[in-house]
Amino acid sequence: MTKNADITFYFDPICPFAWMTSKWIRIVQAQRDYTVDWRFISLRLINAHLDYDTHFPPEYDAQHTAGLRLLRLASAAREMRGREAVGPLYAAYGARIFEAGPDEGKTPGWQGTPELATDALAEAGLPVSLIGALDDTTRDAEIQAESDEALSLTGKDVGTPIIHFEPPAGVAFFGPVISRLPDEEQAAELWDHVVGLARFPGFAELKRSLRERPQLPSFGVTADETGKTEDWHAGSRRLKK
Repeated sequence: MTKNADITFYFDPICPFAWMTSKWIRIVQAQRDYTVDWRFISLRLINAHLDYDTHFPPEYDAQHTAGLRLLRLASAAREMRGREAVGPLYAAYGARIFEAGPDEGKTPGWQGTPELATDALAEAGLPVSLIGALDDTTRDAEIQAESDEALSLTGKDVGTPIIHFEPPAGVAFFGPVISRLPDEEQAAELWDHVVGLARFPGFAELKRSLRERPQLPSFGVTADETGKTEDWHAGSRRLKK
């Protein structure tokens, strides 16, 4: 019988806050010798019931669709090489989407192009022949099921990432949403605080919608700067509730 990973991390590769949290989780993973199972949650699929034109800024439809395309590719990689293939591929996605410089002026949806995906596959040591999975809509049912699995752990009024610690019986929660990457000492301390709070019986939510823009080159914010504070009401700068 296969042992469960210590942490299940549900991500959409297009989400900057999921990426920032994943960087923190990788620090904690190394410190605590945790295993991580990187799983899928698609912002495009969980928001499929909404009218994007009235609920989101104009670029969100293309961006969320790009995330879904990259998840299809990750699904194909997992099918070919197993769950161990997903973490390196997600890291390769994030390096290109969030760490390569400001994304201002780029065509919305550029994150899901074959050019970016091909480079990410190569970095992750995966065959470029998988590239056709970007358009393989037959994989959407699997991604939807995994997205539903994630939301069953937290409820539906959340975004990405969702973390499940010590599954199947352990605690699960959305976030934490962080805009700055903790150093190594802070990383372990923050982890212990988050898990301790989540484990308290009856705890449901601790939240504020004011967020700093994350310290990521894609936002034009360096590690030495503090990003502009914005109100992400409903979690994604929706135009309407």
